[in-house]
Amino acid sequence: MPPEINPSLGQRSKIIHGEEGIITFSRNVFLPLTFVCQNHCGYCTFRQPPGTGCMTEPHQVQEILSKGQIFGCTEALFTFGERPELVAGFQPYLKSLGYSTILEYCEEMSKRALKAGILPHTNAGVLTSEEMERLKPLNASMGLMLETTADIPAHRGSPGKAPEVRIEMIEEAGRQKIPFTTGLLIGIGETREDRKESLQVISDLHRRHDHIQEIIIQNFCPKPGTDMAAYPGATTEIMKDTISLADEILPEDISIQIPPNLADSRTLLRFGVTDLGGVSPVTPDYVNPEHPWPGIEELKGLTRGYSLRERLCIYPKYIRKGWYPPGLKDYIMRLENRITERGMQ
Repeated sequence: MPPEINPSLGQRSKIIHGEEGIITFSRNVFLPLTFVCQNHCGYCTFRQPPGTGCMTEPHQVQEILSKGQIFGCTEALFTFGERPELVAGFQPYLKSLGYSTILEYCEEMSKRALKAGILPHTNAGVLTSEEMERLKPLNASMGLMLETTADIPAHRGSPGKAPEVRIEMIEEAGRQKIPFTTGLLIGIGETREDRKESLQVISDLHRRHDHIQEIIIQNFCPKPGTDMAAYPGATTEIMKDTISLADEILPEDISIQIPPNLADSRTLLRFGVTDLGGVSPVTPDYVNPEHPWPGIEELKGLTRGYSLRERLCIYPKYIRKGWYPPGLKDYIMRLENRITERGMQ
């Protein structure tokens, strides 16, 4: 067993990965299709108004996917601002690329990702049942951060951040048997009791539908120029406590993830972490561009004493259950073999 490991981490790792002391990550490309968003969160620098550069155009997507192929990436993380069509001035930019909706654009770029041999994972804010049904045939998994169940000032002016709206989408993903990622954003004005409530909601959703493969415990990092620039963010102590709460509250088959470019991974691993999320050798973290991804060798250093392993964006449990579109089976099996071979080198 790795040094200083939390006994429950050993059990969680054994249930998820088949062995104790396993820390996983996904090698991805981050593809924000547009930065235009209807929400006005008090901490965000991702959102941009319509204008030149507000979209990642098809030739840029293709260039990133081609680089992803070279670097052996297995996941294409598609994101875009929530409901950009509702923002005045956005539609002409979309139409200039030959698309009528951002969902249609996401579908076409997902097909390009598959042609490049990279599995799409879409996290695009709140989607309807019908929209998820449209994207499901092209996505190995999907996601939406719950962030918090609390009503906080940071989310005023952000209709898509209403907790009940996000909870309903996560629930609908379960009804559709979509392997799902969600998470908490820590330090945005919520209390410890709010965090416990948020974790309990996620636990209850999973117990009903068995679809949440991982939860991200993400520490808020304040950014200059935002309404919350003076907020302290989440301390390492708060992160330790929240990870421990997650380990206590969540079913043992949900992986607990922290972002290695934002959090003190070396300190936090032993409190219940089993995953370090998507790490890109090609693209920056567009949400937190001031925090570069660690390289693979750096990840090995951060996880010294544990066994670092690569994974796909769909976890082994859901591959075994067949929770993927039939058209993705060959891609998943091929990539699963590839990362197994890489791990043996």
